[in-house]
Amino acid sequence: MPGVIKMTKKKAKQSAAEKRKMQRFQVGDLAVYPAHGLGRIEAIESRVINGETHDFYIMKVLENGMVNKIPTDNVESVGLRDVISKKEIPKVFAVMEKKDATPMESQTWNRRYREYMDKIKTGSLYDVAEVFRDLSLLKQTKDLSFGERKLYDTAQVLLVKELSTARNTDEESVSTELESLFLADAAEASESPEG
Repeated sequence: MPGVIKMTKKKAKQSAAEKRKMQRFQVGDLAVYPAHGLGRIEAIESRVINGETHDFYIMKVLENGMVNKIPTDNVESVGLRDVISKKEIPKVFAVMEKKDATPMESQTWNRRYREYMDKIKTGSLYDVAEVFRDLSLLKQTKDLSFGERKLYDTAQVLLVKELSTARNTDEESVSTELESLFLADAAEASESPEG
């Protein structure tokens, strides 16, 4: 029996250490919630559910004011993460500048939509940059479907919010920079004999 008690104490100690590790955001911190975007941790609340106490981050999305309740022990599985660092910004732009990547033009719009939505849901800014790039390039050759247009707008908002926060600059200049990445391509497409 003493071995069982010892193991239980060890497990309890390990569980408490894991809980502290998982609860890495503090009130006031900025974090990125996949598909929702940049938000601020407004509070950390405890709730009793089925007789067990659980802690939750109360996060307010900056773009639309939506409030999300995220279990602190679920941070990894839901993809809640820190804002990218300044040194990661050039890598995000490199993804968008990789124009030789072919948008999924040959697929039906609803298949493209599902694949792009899955990328946005990963929470990775690199995946969001790919969606923005592909839809920007596709937009130059054909009209986007309503769903694709919404995804394009979502990807743009997610990129602009996080990049401007990471750079500590205004959103308008980041938005202009993103649009300028594809302006030359759009001008070439309209001047080509095929366009």
